[in-house]
Amino acid sequence: MIIHSLADIAAVFLGLWLLLYLLDANQANVFVDFVHGVADWLAGWSQDIFTMEPEGVRVFFNYALPAVIYLAIGHGAAAWVRRL
Repeated sequence: MIIHSLADIAAVFLGLWLLLYLLDANQANVFVDFVHGVADWLAGWSQDIFTMEPEGVRVFFNYALPAVIYLAIGHGAAAWVRRL
């Protein structure tokens, strides 16, 4: 259950940052800055995999990919651990 929850939390932060970015949230806001920092840390390994234009599409794919991977690996690992 812990593995499953950690994957969900990571995906929520990445998804929340995508939502805040695409809705043009105030970057100077403390909450937006915190979510952006966490999302950058979680997606650090996947930054600039996609370099297409416009910027919104690039940001979407660079943060959506790690969210999907975290969900797939986290839920797969949780299912595997439950079978043991």
